[in-house]
Amino acid sequence: MRTMTKAFLSGSALLSAGLFMTSLPSTAMAQEATFALPAGELGATSYNPVTSSNLNSATSLIYDRLIEQDADQSFHPHLATSWQESPDGMTWEFKLHPDVKFHDGEPFNAETIAAWIPTFAGTENAFMVEAIDKVVVVDPLTVKFVMKRPEPNMLYNLASSFMGVPSPKSYKALGKDYGVTTAVGTGPFKLESFSIGLETVLVRNDDYAWDSDLSVNQGAAKIAKITFREIPDQSTAFLELKTGGVDVLLGVPTDFLSIIKSEKAATIITMPGTGINYMPINTSVAPFTDIKVRQATALAINQKAILDSVYAGVGQEAHNFLISSLPESQVKPGLDVSFDLAKANALLDEAGWKRADDGVRAKDGQPLKVKLFTQNDTEFKRLTQVVQAQLKDIGMDAEITVLDSSTIRDEYKKNNHQLAVRGYDWNNADILDWFFSGARLGYPNISMWKDAKSDELNKTAMTNSKTSAERIANFRTYHEYLLSQFLFVPIYQPATNIAFNPKTVSVPEKVRGPRFRSQTIMDMQVLQ
Repeated sequence: MRTMTKAFLSGSALLSAGLFMTSLPSTAMAQEATFALPAGELGATSYNPVTSSNLNSATSLIYDRLIEQDADQSFHPHLATSWQESPDGMTWEFKLHPDVKFHDGEPFNAETIAAWIPTFAGTENAFMVEAIDKVVVVDPLTVKFVMKRPEPNMLYNLASSFMGVPSPKSYKALGKDYGVTTAVGTGPFKLESFSIGLETVLVRNDDYAWDSDLSVNQGAAKIAKITFREIPDQSTAFLELKTGGVDVLLGVPTDFLSIIKSEKAATIITMPGTGINYMPINTSVAPFTDIKVRQATALAINQKAILDSVYAGVGQEAHNFLISSLPESQVKPGLDVSFDLAKANALLDEAGWKRADDGVRAKDGQPLKVKLFTQNDTEFKRLTQVVQAQLKDIGMDAEITVLDSSTIRDEYKKNNHQLAVRGYDWNNADILDWFFSGARLGYPNISMWKDAKSDELNKTAMTNSKTSAERIANFRTYHEYLLSQFLFVPIYQPATNIAFNPKTVSVPEKVRGPRFRSQTIMDMQVLQ
C-alpha cells in the first residue's frame, strides 16, 4: 500500500493524551509470550534460509546452525561439535552432534550437510558456500568440505541465520512452498503458523537437547509458545507493551527510551547495534548519473544533527558503509562521508543546477525534484522527514513516499527509485558484495552500480583472500573505492534497544550472541 507521509505521533504526545495505563494486566498466558519484531525485520515473506534475503528473529528458533557466534565475535560449536581447517585452507572437517532430529522426525547427520550445501546454487545466498567444491561424507557424524579456494570467512558464514539447516526431506518435498507453508529445522521451536506481514507462531520442540554453550538451558525451551507480531507503527507497539498485547519489544526507537525508562512496567536492555541506517542513491537515473550530484547529496546530510535531534545522542554517527567495530570500516579519513553544506552547494553549482526564486534548483528548465522512499514505521518516517529538510537546504525537493518494506524491494527491482532511507543489519564486510556486486542489479544492488573496477575489487575481496588479514585489507580497498563513488549516504549506527515486561517474562542479565535471538530466548521464562 502506498501512502504519503503523515505527522508522527510521538511518545510525548501519547503520554499527554493519557493513553498509558497505570496498571498492567497480565497477558501472557501460561508459558506463552508475545514478541514484537523490530522495524528492520518486518516484511519477511518466507522462512526459507537458503533462498530468502530477509529473515527475522523467529528464524533462529526454527533452525540450528553448525556454528554460533557470540557477542564478542568468538565462534562456538552447535550442530558441529568441533572443526579443523587444513594448513593450506583447502579442507574443513566437521564433527557433528549425535542424536539430533528434525521436526519432521528425520535424522540430522553428514548426509544432511551433503544434501543441503548444493541447494544454495543459483540463489542470492550462493556466495556463502561458493568456495566449497564438494562435500564428502566421511562417516555418519563427520563431514569434510573440499574447497575451491581458501575461505577465511567460513565460520562466520556457517553461523549466519541464512545457514540455518533445513530438513532435506521437507525441503525437497515442498519445493517453492518451503518456508511459506511450513519450515522444518532442528531448532528449539517448531513453526505452527505464518501469516505474512502479520504474525508467526512457534511452539516448543519438546525433544530439544542439543543447544550450544551460549545458553545455560541445555534442554527444551522454558517458554511453550511464542508469537512474533509485526507492528509497523512503533507508537502502537509501545502501547501494546504497556497494555499487555506484547511482552517483549525487540526494537525500541531510541526516542522512546526516556519514556519507557520512566515506566515501572518495562525494563530496557541496550546492546551495541550491528547495522547502519543509510540512504541509497540510484546511479542509473538522472540526476544521480552525475557524480557531482551524488556527492552533493551525500554531503548535505548532517549525521551529527540527526544523532542529536532524532536519536537523542544514543547510537553513533555513520560515515561509511560498515559498522565501526569492523576493521574494514577504518578507511582513509578523507573518504568518510561527512556533512559539508558549502561544498555540497558548490558541487551543484558546478553541475549546472541553479537556484530558482523558490529555493529549488533547476537545470535546463527541470527542477531538482526527486523521489524519496521510506518504510512505514515511525522511526524511519521521522528520520526521513529530517533528511528531506536537509536536502532542501541544498535546493533539492525530495518528495517522500511511505511504503512497506516488501513494496520498496519490488520498486527497487523495477528500477522505480531514486533515493530511499533504509537500514541494514549485518556485522560482516561482505555486505559490500551484497549491495554493490554488479551481478545483483536492482536488488540488493539498489544503487544499480555496475563498474568494472568495482567488480574486480569485489572479486579480489571475496575470493582471493587466503587469510583473515588479507581479507580485511582487500575489503578495505574495495570499501574505499565504493566510498569515492558516492553510492550510499551513511547516516546512523543504531544501538539495539530491547524492552520487556518484567512482570510477565524474565530475561537473563547477559545477552549472548551478536543479537537478541535464540541463545537468550532459550533462557527466558514466563512469570506467573
